[in-house]
Amino acid sequence: MTETTESAETSAARFNPFENPQFLQLMVYRIFTMLSYQTVAVAVGWQIYSITRNPTALGTIGLAEVIPYFLVAPFAGYLVDHLKRRVLGMFSCLVLALTPLLLLLVTTGKVHVEGTWFIYLAIALSGCVRSFLGPIYNALFAQVLPRSDFVRGAGFGAVIFQLGLVLGPAFAGVSIAKWGLSTTYSLAAVFAVAAAIAVRTIKVGERPRPESRPPIFASIAEGGRFVLGNQILLAAMALDMFAVLFGGAISMLPAFIKDVLNEGPEALGILRAAPALGSVVMALWLARNPLERNAGRILLWAVALFGLCWSAFALSHWLWVSAAILVVSGLLDGISVVLRSTIMQLTTPDEMRGRVSSINGIFIGSSNELGAFYTGSMAGLMGLIPAVFVGGILTVAVVLLTAWRAPKLRSLDLRSLQ
Repeated sequence: MTETTESAETSAARFNPFENPQFLQLMVYRIFTMLSYQTVAVAVGWQIYSITRNPTALGTIGLAEVIPYFLVAPFAGYLVDHLKRRVLGMFSCLVLALTPLLLLLVTTGKVHVEGTWFIYLAIALSGCVRSFLGPIYNALFAQVLPRSDFVRGAGFGAVIFQLGLVLGPAFAGVSIAKWGLSTTYSLAAVFAVAAAIAVRTIKVGERPRPESRPPIFASIAEGGRFVLGNQILLAAMALDMFAVLFGGAISMLPAFIKDVLNEGPEALGILRAAPALGSVVMALWLARNPLERNAGRILLWAVALFGLCWSAFALSHWLWVSAAILVVSGLLDGISVVLRSTIMQLTTPDEMRGRVSSINGIFIGSSNELGAFYTGSMAGLMGLIPAVFVGGILTVAVVLLTAWRAPKLRSLDLRSLQ
């Protein structure tokens, strides 16, 4: 072991997020954006399915978000790399607040529209804004932490991310049942404003400004070439994308709740929060015990078992059995989230963090919405339960293909990237 490696490990062992106020403030930004987005996601799903009683309509929610996300994400990454990140983050969060406010106008009858098109329009706005949130977080992450703290910092960041996934759906389910959709949308807007205040007041040094900005499309292409030329990073992104595309059926939970489990909105909150609860537990453990050796193989096994969990979930007809399966799926997904985040932070140059994070968002963030559309469409063709069951099996097939085509990921040891 070299002296440099020993020094990095000693520094990582001393990592304490509570001693870095700027890092903590970044975590406040992250959890409030998650709370706002997740609260809206649960409320919209419940509202759309109550109106249509059609699982395909749930999938269309994902499509309405992912199309604008795809269109905006490359430009979002460019802007994050070339503009003031805190100011851009503040404006992004304020626009994020517009989605629940627009939905509030529809729900309260202040805006009279026929059908659900206006709801989908509000979700499209959310997709545009969300393309900025991840790149801003990842870029600021590298500014508030030294490189030696990246591994454990990524673990702690994953805890906060997954905590938002737990609290957001659980809060939304209870809020819809107790106070209704209008109050739920109002609180989602408050969360977004709180995130705007948090990110704007982070204190970081100004990055040196380049003498001239490269042409926007050339700059975007440079980020794309970097990702395509890095087998480990590309394989990790693709693995997660296809796993969520085929194996993640979170968007179908309102249909399972109403048509399979015969429960109410509180149960929707429980099931939406269950995977994130497992991820929080795993991320907490990984923050204290970071994976380094055999990281690639562990990642592949975790994603394969994640897919099998969703196949098992499709066959369950009991609420608490379903919730337990989703907790296990969250434990496995927590491994994937932490390892992928760590790989991206360790392999990306600082001047490219916005663009690489945007590409990662296209792979990962959009896969949730594409997965929602895919599963909703398949549910319409072959039935809800068969669609989710087959999706889990396809996830295992993706893992086998990745293990074969990406040997560098399969043999990855994170110590080689530090």
